[in-house]
Amino acid sequence: MRARHRGRDRRPTSRLGARRWVLAASGATALACVSLVALPAAQVAGGSAVTYVALGDSYTAGPLVPAQSTNPLGCLRSDHNYPSDTAGALGLSLVDMSCSGATTADMTGPQQVTPGPANPPQLGAIRASTRVVSLQIGGNDIGFVDIIENCAALTPWGPTKVGLNCRDHYDPGGNDHLGATIAALEPAVAAIIDQVHAQAPQAEVFVVGYPAILPASGSCWPSMPIEKGDAAYLRQKELQLDDVLQSAATQNGATYVDTYGASLTHDACAPESTRWVEPLVPDAPAAPVHPNAAGEAGMAALLESAIRATGI
Repeated sequence: MRARHRGRDRRPTSRLGARRWVLAASGATALACVSLVALPAAQVAGGSAVTYVALGDSYTAGPLVPAQSTNPLGCLRSDHNYPSDTAGALGLSLVDMSCSGATTADMTGPQQVTPGPANPPQLGAIRASTRVVSLQIGGNDIGFVDIIENCAALTPWGPTKVGLNCRDHYDPGGNDHLGATIAALEPAVAAIIDQVHAQAPQAEVFVVGYPAILPASGSCWPSMPIEKGDAAYLRQKELQLDDVLQSAATQNGATYVDTYGASLTHDACAPESTRWVEPLVPDAPAAPVHPNAAGEAGMAALLESAIRATGI
């Protein structure tokens, strides 16, 4: 998921414009705030660096959070995403493979991004000497961008692009197609964790959950233009996705990092000064319905605590 960098005076002012910003998050480029970052490296016995490899999608990469990396530009990877914040705080040597738009398939195959070269298979960065690996994946596998577009409502009571509400679109006749898609994701995540263990037997693996997008109850139309019933349904689906990630982690020798609970008062409906996730029309530099710099820092603090608990 990708979006163009823009000044606040150029924000979209309509739902249609906001939708275009969300869709742009899957194929546009960041044209400003570009930099490369060198991070300090910790040392372990024998003098070798403690290497940390970050795997993931746009919630990991931090699209439009200043400053954006050029390696490759199309991944919209920030030097203040949570892997960078974590590496800086703990003195780890970071290899950040995260890329906006990534799916589980992009862990083992190259991901074509525009502009620039493809992002290599993310698991290709794992070495036998790697000691820390984080993984946050699955949102794009279940169609995150389509869900946001389909569920955007003209009023708090609908309609949406796909009917009076989107819940009936994804759950026709009580057959929860979206829930089934989420449940089917677990084996793919488990396989990624197993592959990390195979390539780096000494590594501690941390599976990072997704932070809260909507508040614990209700919504905040029009900044997050979701029909009331759909808001409850989408909360349930995000929790289900996080449950799948937690299950894959705990059953395959990884540590799950819960970001949902800590972010419940920092969701996209929270005040601008406290939110971690921006609404459909962002107020801070971030892609629509994605973490801002505070959100990346918040996830970093949770990951840092989990890493410290392992003794690294």
